[in-house]
Amino acid sequence: MAFASFSMGVPNDFHYVVGALLCYGIFYLYWQLTVGARRRRIFKKHGCKPIKKNAELNPWKDSLFGWTHLVLNRRSAKQHKLLDSLRERFLRHGHTILLKLAFTDIILTLEPENLKTMLATKFSDWNLPDRRKAAFQPLLGRGIFTSDASAWQHSRELLRPNFVRNQVADLATLETHIDHLIQAIPRDGSIVDLRELFFRLTIDSATGFLFGESTACLAPGASARATEFANAFDRSQEAVGIATRSIPILAKLFLSSGVRTDIRYVHHFVDHYVKSGLEWRKRQDVEKSAPPGGRRYIFLYELVKAIQDPIRIRSELLNVLLAGRDTTASLLTNVWFILAKRSDIWAKLRREVDALNGERPTYEQIKNMKYLKYVMNETLRLYPVVPVNSRMSITDTVLPRGGGTDGTSPLFIPAKTSVGWNLFAMHRREDLFGKDAEDFRPERWEKLRPGWEYLPFNGGPRICIGQQFALTEASYTTIRLMQEYTDIESCDPNPWTECITITASGQATKVSLTPA
Repeated sequence: MAFASFSMGVPNDFHYVVGALLCYGIFYLYWQLTVGARRRRIFKKHGCKPIKKNAELNPWKDSLFGWTHLVLNRRSAKQHKLLDSLRERFLRHGHTILLKLAFTDIILTLEPENLKTMLATKFSDWNLPDRRKAAFQPLLGRGIFTSDASAWQHSRELLRPNFVRNQVADLATLETHIDHLIQAIPRDGSIVDLRELFFRLTIDSATGFLFGESTACLAPGASARATEFANAFDRSQEAVGIATRSIPILAKLFLSSGVRTDIRYVHHFVDHYVKSGLEWRKRQDVEKSAPPGGRRYIFLYELVKAIQDPIRIRSELLNVLLAGRDTTASLLTNVWFILAKRSDIWAKLRREVDALNGERPTYEQIKNMKYLKYVMNETLRLYPVVPVNSRMSITDTVLPRGGGTDGTSPLFIPAKTSVGWNLFAMHRREDLFGKDAEDFRPERWEKLRPGWEYLPFNGGPRICIGQQFALTEASYTTIRLMQEYTDIESCDPNPWTECITITASGQATKVSLTPA
């Protein structure tokens, strides 16, 4: 009778426990015979070893939640010392480390061979992390910086015409904005923060070739609407940057009502131009009629030939605006911070600029200015515009280094694992760049021919297609300012201090300039 009651009666808690354990056992056995077996074969084939763990980097209290590093990162970011804090972990624990960060295991690496594998030789094994997409898409939508696979490839093909040689070499258009920049700089030697002016300069130039109409934030009598757009874009990026360093489930919490208002303003501003482009597309025979602006290349009018979805057009425009504006402005901010602090570098670069005899440089002349190139390269080495980046594995894969107690063995990477890298730290490795790796020394580029250890513009199929545009614009701006001003004095006693949004630059470049 007791047996009958047990087997035929109403299930009790014991039955549920037994059933759950049985299901788990069946699942575990299935997993070991399929996924587990496949992973063991990969592990053995490549000679993989597990990544080194230690109690200091991975304390027991972080074994599940992983709040320690998340809190540390937030605190360091508020103190504008996040990059130094991240680098310190590598200095203490090796070139490839494992962290628990808000419920998620994340691998961080400084190994050039690992970056080459992720970005090039095994490119198809990796996608953008879900965390990045969740953070970026409220502002940027779906574009080249938020897409993978065929969607990313399509975006890249759409954007490529922006950066062909004749567009990069269009210095006459840039000169208009340089004139406005020069007018905005005091000529009485009073203090000016060039960072603010550089970000206005690049948003003016970027909107000009993107929309066919510049925001003209630097121009005398700049419109309040355009200025507010630039400010809203700045605030939105700062919030997105914070969300990127959070976890996806919390990312939306950083998009406060004020930030959402800024994002709506940015979208509304760009939608005005999108609407104009689509209206032109409806009125004209695209293949025969020139768009507004005559023969000058305008990205919007090329875009509406291929796309009619206004949201998609807006997204592509904002993705390019981010790249075209922030990369150059951040680079200029850092270059001029150094020039103000280092009179020896200013004097040496002055001699190269003076060889132009006051003439505006051509694209070919800029390419041949070696010391200017060295200064740009060294700035990007020590102060990369995108200092931290990451990918997520979409299949089980292997990295060539990071396993074992010494970190030199192959490392097995399960699918859905995030792997990040830190250029700010890697570009300062003494074994890669010499004992003086932390010194700003442009002369090192006379002989230095780096490979995957130097990646200011990424690498592989996703290498930045706008890198020549950014370098040319930054170089031309530097030359023209040095032609207008004979001397510079730093008015900031502080060392370089990070300002991180989606990109990174110095917090300020406060200087006094002496007119020629």
